[in-house]
Amino acid sequence: MSLFYNTLYYFQKRGFEVCRRIAERLGIRARVVRTTFIYLTFATLGFGFALYLFMAFWLKIKDLVYTKRTSVFDL
Repeated sequence: MSLFYNTLYYFQKRGFEVCRRIAERLGIRARVVRTTFIYLTFATLGFGFALYLFMAFWLKIKDLVYTKRTSVFDL
């Protein structure tokens, strides 16, 4: 049973990062964004989930490309 909770914790911690970042960008609650993705997934038979995965991939690539450096010597 702990494997289930460890998996659930992993997805809650990592999976909702996309929703939180979108919500911060739009200035709304993350709960609203999560609920929208859930309804979009059910209404369009999986398009919301595909959109969520695309956004997660895009944010990961953006983080890898645009890293914040504190000084010139961090290269």
